[in-house]
Amino acid sequence: MILHIKKNAPLQLLLDFYKAAYFEAEETYVLITSSSVKEIETSHKEYVDYNKTFESDIQLASKDYITKRSIQIGDILIGGQSNNTLMITGPCSVESMEQIETSAQFLIKNNIKILRAGCFKPRTSPYTFQGLGSKGLDMLVEMREKYGLKIITEAKDATHIDEVIEKSDIIQIGAKAMYDHGILKACSKTQKPVLIKRGFGSTLQEFVQSAEFVLSGGNPNVMLCERGIRTFENKTRFTLDLCGVSYLKEYTNLPIILDPSHAMGYRYGVADLARACVAMGIDGLLIESHPNPKVAQSDASQQLDFDQFVALQNSLIPVAEAVGMQMI
Repeated sequence: MILHIKKNAPLQLLLDFYKAAYFEAEETYVLITSSSVKEIETSHKEYVDYNKTFESDIQLASKDYITKRSIQIGDILIGGQSNNTLMITGPCSVESMEQIETSAQFLIKNNIKILRAGCFKPRTSPYTFQGLGSKGLDMLVEMREKYGLKIITEAKDATHIDEVIEKSDIIQIGAKAMYDHGILKACSKTQKPVLIKRGFGSTLQEFVQSAEFVLSGGNPNVMLCERGIRTFENKTRFTLDLCGVSYLKEYTNLPIILDPSHAMGYRYGVADLARACVAMGIDGLLIESHPNPKVAQSDASQQLDFDQFVALQNSLIPVAEAVGMQMI
C-alpha cells in the first residue's frame, strides 16, 4: 500500500505501525508498506490524504500509481510525454586516455550526448581486465569537462558507490549488482538518474522490485535496462527478452532502456536487435562502440567500430519515426 500522509501526522508512530519505508515529498510524506497491507487503521485515517493498494510489491513503479515518469538528463528528456529514444554509446571499458578521448570526439561528431564506459569492471573471470577504477573515472570526468558530454558508468559494489555517484551523471547498476542493497540504498539517497540492468537470472518481478528499493528512498529518477537473460540457448551470449519489455511497458511507469550489445554478445547481430528494440517505442538504447574493437580489453566481440555504429545509427532514424519516436 502507498499512503500519502499529512506533514503534521505522527510520522514515527505510523512508520512503526505499518513497518513502512518512506520519503518526504514537497507537501506530504509518502509511506510504502508491503502489498499485503490492504486496510488503514481507523484512527489513522485523519492523517491520510491518499492511499492505494497493490497486488504485488511493484508499487511506486506501477502505472496504477503514476502513469509514466520522465527523467531529465541535462537538456535531454526521456519518458513521460516525450517521444525521445536516447542513444547512449561508448566502449565497454575505459582503457586509456587516447581511447576514451577518441570515443568522446566520435560522439560529438555524431551529435550523441551520453558517453558510457566502465571503470570498475565486474568480470566473470578474476584473470581478465578489471578496469582502471578511479583513474578511469577521472578520465571520464575530463571528457565531460572538455566536450560537454554526460557520462554513465557502473558501480561494481558498495565500496566505490559514493565515488561513482559523485562523479557520474548517470549511475549504472549492473546485472551482477542488481541485488546489492548497499548500492541500491546509496542510489536511493541521490537525485541523479540511476540505470538498473536486469540480472540475467532475474524475473521481471525481482527486476522491478530492485527499482522499488531506489524509488522508496526518494529518488524518482530510475530507468530499467533489459540486457538479456540466460536461457538454454548457447549460440548467443544471452537472450534479449522483448516479451519482458512489453510487460514493462504495459505495467510500469519507468523509462525503458535496451542493451542489445550484451544480449547478443557478437557484433554481427547487434544492429538487427537494435532496430527491433527501437521498433518497440523504447526510451533509450545502449550500444557498445570502440575505436578498434579488435584490441578492446573487455567484450571485444560485441563492440561496434565507428563505421558500423554510424551505419546503425542512420538505420534507426526511420524505424523510430515509424513508431512515433525520434532518435536523440
